[in-house]
Amino acid sequence: MNNINHLETRKKSRSYRKIAIATCFGTFLEWYDFLTFATLAVVFGPLFFPSNDPTSGLLASLATFGVGMVVRPIGAALFGSMGDHIGRKPVFMLTIALMGIATVGVGFLPTYQQIGIWAPILLVSLRLLQGLSAGGEIGGNAVYLTEHAGETNRGFKTSFLQLMGPLGILASTMQIAVLQHWLTPEEFQSWGWRVPFWVSFALLAIAFQARRALEETPVFLDLKSNQKAKSHLAHNFKDPEIRKKMFLLFFCISSSGAILFFCVQVYTAIFLKTTIKLPAQLVDELSIWATIALLPLTVFAGWLSDRIGRKPMIVSGLVLGALFIQPAFLMLESFGNQYIQTGNQIPMLAIGLILSVLSLALAFVVGPQTAYLAELFPAKNRNSAATLPHNLAAGWIGGLLPFIVTWINQHWNNNTAGLWYPTIFLGLATLMAIMHLPETNKNNMLH
Repeated sequence: MNNINHLETRKKSRSYRKIAIATCFGTFLEWYDFLTFATLAVVFGPLFFPSNDPTSGLLASLATFGVGMVVRPIGAALFGSMGDHIGRKPVFMLTIALMGIATVGVGFLPTYQQIGIWAPILLVSLRLLQGLSAGGEIGGNAVYLTEHAGETNRGFKTSFLQLMGPLGILASTMQIAVLQHWLTPEEFQSWGWRVPFWVSFALLAIAFQARRALEETPVFLDLKSNQKAKSHLAHNFKDPEIRKKMFLLFFCISSSGAILFFCVQVYTAIFLKTTIKLPAQLVDELSIWATIALLPLTVFAGWLSDRIGRKPMIVSGLVLGALFIQPAFLMLESFGNQYIQTGNQIPMLAIGLILSVLSLALAFVVGPQTAYLAELFPAKNRNSAATLPHNLAAGWIGGLLPFIVTWINQHWNNNTAGLWYPTIFLGLATLMAIMHLPETNKNNMLH
């Protein structure tokens, strides 16, 4: 009997690993595609939004990045409801195909110099398709993976999904760094920037094939067998308990996680390149370091949340973020200027340490996040209830953060004035989480 149980456990473990790898790879591709745009924001300005003022071109490029984030809630509402109605797997197939097609299309777009105003129009259109796809993918993947994870160690098992965003940035950043190393600035500006988008086609084929072999979640199959599987999007807003949890997810988890993610993984690079004017290659190396530091911290946070609870980890990340963002960027500015003036490497070591502390705050929030998204809601409402607030937060709060912070900085003529926006938001989220956030790590996924 013990041998049979052992074999059954090993079989389930292998099955989960297969599901996790396929799910994570597809999510990695979504983030790679989605965030390559952010990595190239500085490049897109003169190519698609030419202006006598370089800052205006950068703002237009960041706004186009933000547009993709803004439409994510629409994709979440559409695909989230589909996930509750027809199943989690069919939605995954559709979203990854849509993202791949839109991203490859960006790689073949003519520039403003070639077709005039149609260049930014087509760029924005493809960005909208990316946003719709990401809305269905990100959030729904957390539900899918958590429903397969079983009742034990869900925080640890599902934390690996949160690595896909940083890995997507890492792959994109490293690829662009290699291209900029081997190509002249003129070659990169002419055609080299297109290569990451072309690579997406090969990755798409691999991810699509891997997802074809995925199984539907046991939770959805149980709902379907009981004829309970239908869209509950409208019901979510009528039920006061679900509505409250959706708000808490939006404000305390998803918005705060998105703010920390874009502060640490996106805006730091933009800040160091455009405000401090550090060499692009050096900033890319620092970004790679920050991402590498984030990976084990995220898994550790997920593992620890299985033992001490999701809430203590999330609150700790919110507190650290609220207290450290302002001084962190002031120190980045100071050490960056020291490096420019002296060429000494010590300021770079200090910047690396600052980025590591920011990564720790992010890890504490996002490590338990995958499991928390699914554990918070009943099974029949889970996909639509989790994906909509999560993508609304990531799109409207996180995605617009680089643009809003840059605009506030310009308005007040201060390099760090805009960072009061994420600081105040995280402070309010901390208070809300302490008072109202429920603990979920013992919740039964079938109910």
